[in-house]
Amino acid sequence: MKLLRKVLTLLLVLAMLAVGVLFALQNKEAVALDLLVYTFAPHSLALWVLAAFALGGVAGMLASSLVILKLRTGRANANRQLQRANTELDRLRTAGLSSGD
Repeated sequence: MKLLRKVLTLLLVLAMLAVGVLFALQNKEAVALDLLVYTFAPHSLALWVLAAFALGGVAGMLASSLVILKLRTGRANANRQLQRANTELDRLRTAGLSSGD
């Protein structure tokens, strides 16, 4: 199963690489990028588009990692609270047994 997953991942990466190369070959014209306050030197359109996709991917991973960090922190807090509750429950159970009522 792991081998199949690795092969499929490799095929997907190769397919994405091939699409990127074909896209770059089809869009060779130089375009200057103007961001209102700064104008970048002209580079191929494919470079700008692929850079935008890459930047969006990195921004998405950063945003999702913040959400994951928040969820992990909440889970850790809940686990600590559960541990305290279990400890208290065990203490109350043993206190009830030792009283001899």
